[in-house]
Amino acid sequence: MNIYLDNSATTKICEEALNKYIRVSKECYGNPSSLHALGVNAEKELSAARREILLSLREKSSQVIFTASGSEANNLAIVGRALSKERYARGAKIITTDGEHASVSSPLGKLESMGFEVVRIPTKNGVLDMEALRFALTKNVILVTMMMVNNETGALYDPLAVSNLIKENCPDAYLHVDATQSYMKLPFTMNGVGADMITLSSHKIEGPKGVGALVVSSRVIKERGLAPLIMGGGQEMGLRSGTENVPAVAAFGEAVRLGREKLYERKEKLDSLRSYLVERLRTSPALSEIKPLLPESHAPHILNITLPGIKSETMLHYLSSVGIYVSSGSACSSNSSHISSALIAYGKTEAEADSSIRISFSHRNEISDVDALVTALEAGISRLARIKR
Repeated sequence: MNIYLDNSATTKICEEALNKYIRVSKECYGNPSSLHALGVNAEKELSAARREILLSLREKSSQVIFTASGSEANNLAIVGRALSKERYARGAKIITTDGEHASVSSPLGKLESMGFEVVRIPTKNGVLDMEALRFALTKNVILVTMMMVNNETGALYDPLAVSNLIKENCPDAYLHVDATQSYMKLPFTMNGVGADMITLSSHKIEGPKGVGALVVSSRVIKERGLAPLIMGGGQEMGLRSGTENVPAVAAFGEAVRLGREKLYERKEKLDSLRSYLVERLRTSPALSEIKPLLPESHAPHILNITLPGIKSETMLHYLSSVGIYVSSGSACSSNSSHISSALIAYGKTEAEADSSIRISFSHRNEISDVDALVTALEAGISRLARIKR
């Protein structure tokens, strides 16, 4: 038995995207910057993928900048914005939330050490503190960067409400939305969330690893509000130099096409799987001490649960031994020993955070997978509790 329930860490590449990757690798091996026919064919694959992404966000005037990952896209949006004007180093402010992914919180920490002011807005119980945000939105704010869906708690935030506050208080500031966990899970458009920049990641939507994108509005391009982090040949409108990974980009575009066509169907299934798991946990006497995180507004595919006095790592090893794969939080930080900042921000104690696991679904999962997980949790808690005694 192999049941994969760690889809927020990465998804299995779909057959269509894999076939696209193989075909483009074989047939479109020219450099897309070359002017000969092979280069032109490679450039056509990049353009087709850009069109798919813009179509999925109902955008026409924005630009898609391909990167090597969602993490790089986040760094480009944040550091690129901070370095776009020399004057920003003197008292400029950036606003974020207190439960962001490390690819947002780490570059912000670096900018703080360089003299930028960073304000972190509370997200207790998965709710963004809008009054704290309103207070923080002063005239010197140059950027607000936030995730749409928290990758560990599943909490869903409202970027449009944030965008409206920005326009009221500091209209020159940009809004960057990390949509890594919401893209192809929830229906949204770039205009609908009021974003100036949006981060996407291929391997979260059944595309290949090693490719992401930063979608940049025409306003940002016109105002030259973004500086490149990687300089060289001037690819990607001069904002991300380096020969593009054409096969991966093409496969990313194929995953976007499929996801867009089946978005509502897949979302409905994810909702049903999560709801079913919540109900099974509620009605199982053996799991009565498990505490699921239930933010009022949440993504359809993520459920974080806190175990009764059992460390998450211990339960992960047990579940893995019976062929069920979940995680203890962000895959980008799970190898480190620190306690999850997202769970602490949500309101968990350090002990609770150290005993929490994340279940994240794909449309490929079935109700039987949930039943198997519940059975394994019941057995695991019973066995691990006996070992503790």
